[in-house]
Amino acid sequence: QVQLVESGGGLVQPGGSLRLSCAASGSISTYVMGWYRQAPGKQREMVATISTLSMADYGAPVRGRFAIFRDNAKNTVYLRMNNLKPEDTAVYYCNLGVTLLPVTTPGSYWGQGTQVTVSS
Repeated sequence: QVQLVESGGGLVQPGGSLRLSCAASGSISTYVMGWYRQAPGKQREMVATISTLSMADYGAPVRGRFAIFRDNAKNTVYLRMNNLKPEDTAVYYCNLGVTLLPVTTPGSYWGQGTQVTVSS
């Protein structure tokens, strides 16, 4: 069973940046990977996905501000977050095995999550 460990969350001021990392215990090279987030009182939502060929897709609220990329040699996926806003505050989760068609659906493997808080 693959384990996913996220890191890099924290408290940041509006307009700031963070980089999240997701380290997997096994190879990720054949999997679509994703980042999801869940804010208090809200449903979990897709933030970004990256295919095995490194094609990325983003949720509308983060498009143009966030970037997802992967390093298969390190079994790690990253999420670079720029121009952070208070509404980005959430627990961010890494996911392995995202299905892209017919609709984007998360896979079965989740990390424990990392808290991102955007506040002045």
